[in-house]
Amino acid sequence: QVQLVEFGGGLVQAGGSLRLSCAASGRTFSSYAMGWFRQAPGKEREFVAAISRSGARAYYEDSVKGRFTISRDNAKNTVYLQMNSLKPEDTAAYYCAADLAGYYGGSHNPDEYDYWGQGTQVTVSS
Repeated sequence: QVQLVEFGGGLVQAGGSLRLSCAASGRTFSSYAMGWFRQAPGKEREFVAAISRSGARAYYEDSVKGRFTISRDNAKNTVYLQMNSLKPEDTAAYYCAADLAGYYGGSHNPDEYDYWGQGTQVTVSS
């Protein structure tokens, strides 16, 4: 079992920054890959970023490359998503997820993730 709790969402102006955190508990954090997804109203959940178990490999959806950075601190059981140069189209509920089977991680398919947080809302005003 893995429990995930996201923090850090909020309202920000376009061009601003936010850092999301996802605290994990249960299974040893360094034993699974992690991902961030987002879902806007009326749209499907979409991949944002993922990171391998060790943190050595990171993966990004094309629209966030160069603006978002995923990282993890295995000593603190936490994964982060630093979001810079935010745009109104980044507005969504953001979810972290655990991929127990993935070693290098990076899956874009939400069905391959085993546990999910409750989500945190990010709203970017223009």
